[in-house]
Amino acid sequence: MRLRRTSPAPPVRHVHLGLGSFFRAHQAWYTHRASDADAWGIAAFSGRSAELARTLAAQDGLFTLDVRGPDGDELEVVTSLVRTHGADDDDAWLTYLADPAVAILTTTVTEAGYLRGPDSHLDAEHPDVVADLARVRTEPSFAGRTAPVRIAVGLLARRDAGAGPIALVPCDNLQANGAALRAVVRDAAALLDPTLPAWVEENVAFVTTMVDRITPRPTEHDVALVRSLGGYDDPVPVVTEPFSEWVLEGDFPAGRPRWEDAGARFTDDIEPFEQRKLALLNGAHSLLAYAGLALGQTTVSEAIADPRCRDWVEQWWDEAAAHLPQPAGELDEYRAALVSRFANPAIRHLLAQIATDGSKKLRERVVPTLLAERAAGRGAAGAARVLAAWVTHVRAGQVDDVAAERVRAAAQGPLEDAVPRLLDLLGLDDDVVPLVLAQVAELERAAA
Repeated sequence: MRLRRTSPAPPVRHVHLGLGSFFRAHQAWYTHRASDADAWGIAAFSGRSAELARTLAAQDGLFTLDVRGPDGDELEVVTSLVRTHGADDDDAWLTYLADPAVAILTTTVTEAGYLRGPDSHLDAEHPDVVADLARVRTEPSFAGRTAPVRIAVGLLARRDAGAGPIALVPCDNLQANGAALRAVVRDAAALLDPTLPAWVEENVAFVTTMVDRITPRPTEHDVALVRSLGGYDDPVPVVTEPFSEWVLEGDFPAGRPRWEDAGARFTDDIEPFEQRKLALLNGAHSLLAYAGLALGQTTVSEAIADPRCRDWVEQWWDEAAAHLPQPAGELDEYRAALVSRFANPAIRHLLAQIATDGSKKLRERVVPTLLAERAAGRGAAGAARVLAAWVTHVRAGQVDDVAAERVRAAAQGPLEDAVPRLLDLLGLDDDVVPLVLAQVAELERAAA
């Protein structure tokens, strides 16, 4: 028996770009748990493959959320997702964005999907952006494949339809993600139509968010478990941890669901939450991923159980916490909660999954703490160790990165030559090189 709706689906008022497990465990779940969920259906578009979209469409958008804690699994069928589309369904994309009833566009396209240049604006010379813009100009029915261009094309359709204001809500692990999305969308808009940025400024709200929920990739075992526990077939369940957090700052000019009913927090100052999460959770994740893989581990729970990794994480947290605004007691509680989350044996969070796109992620997660520690006159050994672990990882040929060609090229040759090139990709000067080289040597001894 497959999942099928037994009652009418809510109307589409929310569009999402980046159909995947995290979106379904997070934004879709928060909407499902809202008290006004019956008024806020979601239409979601895949980032690449249309296979997931087709599978979900066959079961009316329904899917199982398996909340997996140390004591067992709790299944919940999420009903907020009502339409799913492949990335190439341009007609549907333009139709939704031109609909006055659609009030929200959320995104989970990863940090790399913003296609930012060194100045944090759109990399207008990126081959994918160039190709998108060229095709959009010659094919009116084409909506683009890169997120900035696709969103700008959708906003152009909304303006031309007189559909009114909309909120854009990025949900990627990127500090000040609202401002980041605004910059690349406005740049893409200007390249499409010089008059469009003015309309965007008046009609589009860019909401900044901080998101948190560990969501490993589902396996065939998870599919079988849902069948066993739930008594039905769902080929695309989502596995997640009990913990979740969503903090938002910004306006919703056309309305929003009551996400606070599910625990979302609205604030006038999101920066402290962003800093805490990026440094303590995401930074530790990167350390565990690169160091753990070097030591022969596979999952986060395995890595945090290794006394060496645990000590390295604590040293990293000590450095990062020194530059966070929260009281020490609050940070200690957060760190303790992270240890419990990391150690949860029921969540098989693969280190290889976390290790992707290091050239982008480390800029956000680790480099600010390293620079702050150096400015304070301290050695920044914990931060340098994270970078050293990444260096070791990519020099071993394990490169799954948005800038893969550049990373591979920089990683070649003698270590003393490769480290400066790799650190340059992170925007760091040569004065950091001796710190990182020392930590590479320590990691090599530990892994021997």
